[in-house]
Amino acid sequence: MILQGKKLLITGVLTPQSIAFHVAQLAQAQGAQVLLTSFGRPMSLTQRSAKKLSPAPEVLELDVTNPAHFPALAAAVKERFGQLDGVLHAIAFAPEAALGGRFLTTPWEAVQQAFHVSTFSLKELASALAPLMTAGGSVVTLDFDNSTNAWPLYDWMGVCKAALEATVRYLARDLGPKNIRVNALAAGPIATIAAKGIPGFKYLEDKWGKQAPLGWGAKDEASVQAVAKTACMMLSDWMPKTTGELIRVDGGYHAVGAEPVPADQLAALQAAAAAEKPAG
Repeated sequence: MILQGKKLLITGVLTPQSIAFHVAQLAQAQGAQVLLTSFGRPMSLTQRSAKKLSPAPEVLELDVTNPAHFPALAAAVKERFGQLDGVLHAIAFAPEAALGGRFLTTPWEAVQQAFHVSTFSLKELASALAPLMTAGGSVVTLDFDNSTNAWPLYDWMGVCKAALEATVRYLARDLGPKNIRVNALAAGPIATIAAKGIPGFKYLEDKWGKQAPLGWGAKDEASVQAVAKTACMMLSDWMPKTTGELIRVDGGYHAVGAEPVPADQLAALQAAAAAEKPAG
């Protein structure tokens, strides 16, 4: 078991469909002790989901927009675990005004909220919990790759995710001397409650599996488990010299420029090209 004896804090569990839930479930199966976080209205959902894990983890309070919650969280984790080995940052949010083709008209207030929750929270979480990683550790954040692409309708969340990837590199620089690794996991689309709130998600969901060489299904257990397995590997000791990285689990979608041409259309295109070729 690759996480035997590890003590992990996992954020972002809302329902059993959440990526973070699957990571927590697999982490427990691999020998880890787990604590979850939530706050406000979603707290009851997280607590209900926690009961579906075995053993049911305690849910600690964390509102990432409240600076006072971070030292309180660190104190609560220290009280329960003593020290910490890993953190999963699975927190993101953007107001409606920052998504759905409104990029040119999004007000600063909406951008500020999206950045605070989706990007700055990683720095706050990592810096608050790093002192508990006395034997080193791993910080993993869930990402949607925006390194070089502008996605349809993703708008300012895409900008925040690009900034998240930069934040990973700077945290890797500053926490590396403490033997704390910081990496991002860029998953393909998974049908979670959060994802369904993104305008155009269905478009990505339909397109992804056609282009990914290894295949992909937003609702497929195999795709969800692939993400969870990679996250657990990143939280384990099996990647001891990897930090500042973006690791993609997307069926290979990112490596292929466009979805393949169907065989019948390819044959027709080849025939047309042969017909147009000058004689001799």
